[in-house]
Amino acid sequence: MVKLTILAVGKLKEDYLSAAQAEYLKRLSRFCRAEVREFPERRTLKEEASDLLRAAKGHVYALAVEGKQHSSEEFARGIRSVIDRGENLVFIIGSSCGLDDSVKRAADELLSFSAMTFPHQLMRVILLEQVYRAFMINAGAEYHK
Repeated sequence: MVKLTILAVGKLKEDYLSAAQAEYLKRLSRFCRAEVREFPERRTLKEEASDLLRAAKGHVYALAVEGKQHSSEEFARGIRSVIDRGENLVFIIGSSCGLDDSVKRAADELLSFSAMTFPHQLMRVILLEQVYRAFMINAGAEYHK
């Protein structure tokens, strides 16, 4: 079974966001071994980058405003392609200050969900929902309609 890891700088502070994260991790468990690893905010983005890059093992998507935007179906096809190659999925969410350029350069793909700005902690839940949606699309389920 493929492993899905979200590497995130910072902790979820709101109970409702933690509950949403737990719900999507539970839903994803039928498709993959999913986990979220939290890293502390550091004095510099370089220090955060070092932590993140050491932990990134697999096909790395870095969330960045300048990344590529996909439809849900395109995103699902990309995830299927990574899984078909036997690679694990890794998503990196930086701090509210963003990601160091070294993380962006090391990533296999830069991914953007919108040109809009979302609350940093909410982005984790949005990502989990979209990954779950991608797995459901790939399974031929009706969730994405």
